[in-house]
Amino acid sequence: MIYDLAILGGGPAGAAAGVYAARKKLKTIFITKDWNGQSTVSEGIENWIGTVKISGLALSESFKKHLEAYASDVVDIHDGESVTKVEKKGNIFLVTTSKGSYETRTVLVTTGSYRKKLEVTGADRLEHKGLTYCASCDGPIFDGQDVAVIGGGNAAFESAAQLLAYCKSVTIINRSEKFRADPVTIEMISKNPKLKIITNAISKEVKGDSFVSGLVYTDQKTGSDVELPVTGIFVEIGSLPTTDFIKDVVKLDEYNRVPVDPMNQRTTTPGIWAAGDCTDGLYHQNNIAAGDAVKALEDIYIFIKTSK
Repeated sequence: MIYDLAILGGGPAGAAAGVYAARKKLKTIFITKDWNGQSTVSEGIENWIGTVKISGLALSESFKKHLEAYASDVVDIHDGESVTKVEKKGNIFLVTTSKGSYETRTVLVTTGSYRKKLEVTGADRLEHKGLTYCASCDGPIFDGQDVAVIGGGNAAFESAAQLLAYCKSVTIINRSEKFRADPVTIEMISKNPKLKIITNAISKEVKGDSFVSGLVYTDQKTGSDVELPVTGIFVEIGSLPTTDFIKDVVKLDEYNRVPVDPMNQRTTTPGIWAAGDCTDGLYHQNNIAAGDAVKALEDIYIFIKTSK
């Protein structure tokens, strides 16, 4: 059979799109390796609108239950299945996965991205024990504490801005003299007296027994190691979009993100939309991903109904 829509990915964007597709009665195939978005590892998410606090795991489980409640015979859920390639065959797209292939008239890519890991001694052992990759998810846990943010891009400075609202101090650790963040962002955040910036610093080790107690970095100018006493470390060294499977049919930017029209989430390829962290959107959060997916579904519905 030929589906109206294929939704690829099971995070907040994919789940939101699936619910809307079901309610709009679009015959849809929903393909996801799992339901684990980047926030799944967070012990307490406090910015998911409508829910005061929820664990990342509970949130991902709620996505699955919500879609299953509406799926009926409209949305075919293929859980535990990875997409390997998307091809265009005339007016139809062929989606190939680890378990088969499916034809569809439209495609919504919501496969997200994955964080670059901090690869230093102690990082793996203390991940989720003071070392985290999401300030908006985990920041409030560190109220009144001294923390560090590793990175020099917009994400690092935006994370620092969030943390400055409740942390005792925030230290940004950047490996070079220059930052990748926008100058206006750097200037605005740097004015906060609770912020300290250390440049030319290479992270070397995360210290701590059962919880983070410090960060050791190497001063590139002196060659000496310095230990910074902090109880929280937020890693913002970049993320990589999950888009390799779509590269032959959709134009990607220099960072392998999917460029989209923010009005409707359309890509450069007619019939393909994208939402969430795999796109070139300026801001990436759960609420934004879900909203962009809903926006895409509204446009996909009109596209399908007016092109038959």
